[in-house]
Amino acid sequence: MDEGKAVPQTHVDEVGNERARPSSGTKLKTHFRKWWWLYLIFFIASTLIIVLSYMSLSQRKISQDGVNDSGLEIQSLTLSNPTPDSFHLEQDALLTNHNKYHPRLDAFNASLSVGGSEDMPYAYVEIPAVHATETATTHIDQEVQITNMDAFIDYNTQLLTQESVDLVVKGKTRLHEGRLPVTTVDYNKKIRMKGLNGLAGFDVTSFSIKLLPEPDGANMIGTVYIPNPSVLTITMGNVTFNNYVENEFIGTSTLSDLVLKPGNNTLPMRSTVNQTLVIQKVTATYVDGMLPVDIVGNSSVYNGQHLEYFERALQSNRQHIVLNVGAALAALSPEGTQ
Repeated sequence: MDEGKAVPQTHVDEVGNERARPSSGTKLKTHFRKWWWLYLIFFIASTLIIVLSYMSLSQRKISQDGVNDSGLEIQSLTLSNPTPDSFHLEQDALLTNHNKYHPRLDAFNASLSVGGSEDMPYAYVEIPAVHATETATTHIDQEVQITNMDAFIDYNTQLLTQESVDLVVKGKTRLHEGRLPVTTVDYNKKIRMKGLNGLAGFDVTSFSIKLLPEPDGANMIGTVYIPNPSVLTITMGNVTFNNYVENEFIGTSTLSDLVLKPGNNTLPMRSTVNQTLVIQKVTATYVDGMLPVDIVGNSSVYNGQHLEYFERALQSNRQHIVLNVGAALAALSPEGTQ
């Protein structure tokens, strides 16, 4: 071979290109040297998103736990101006918060239901804004529309017949705590309230018999005692009761313009009874003059309108008393026969 012979140009170019082509590692280093700032921004942004999301979730959980741990006690509840499908509600409640945070809660719309039937609210009320300090009070004063009559009948029946009843308040509100972002929390409280306990202790404390009925037909006038161990004040209108002796109907009693208040209630009662039947039972069976009477609610009428939610509750409750009819008959005076 001629040592002075030149190498073909194409071969030289191929060898040169192979030597000049950068490796993958070199390309990657070059890429990072060029775009390092973009990756840094992406890393910082991703870290911030993760940290802020975690902080947001943590804040939301802390806020929700604080709401869950707070207490709510109804101190007074007045139900007035009842209509067949609405009532006026005035309520004072005490909010207790033992958390180190004292947030502010916005006003919100809340459902009211009976414990165990949270999916059937009987009404909705506007809960006012409150600063949840260690103790805070809230006041509600508004007209309330009944949204589920069966649920409201159940509430009133439990309230009348049971020693206690669970009231469930549910809604969503916004929570403000200092400079932290505003958080939406669920408000779900079950409040145990004292009920009327079947009107236990109900009694006719005095009565007199009129042989000649008065203009409204009443021929027995008396006074009843009704204890109310709850914090409820309830306007029920004209309430009538059916009276029975051994399941035999003997007449009706009426409490006019009944407003049942907390504590002891002493109220006038007017009754229209079948005196002939009563005297027969006293002379034939209850010769000592002590007549056992069962009293069952019948109707509740306010402004000429029947209130089904009270009537159904009253009809589910039965009271048993003993009347000293013998003493009332002995006390008849000549004036009482006129």
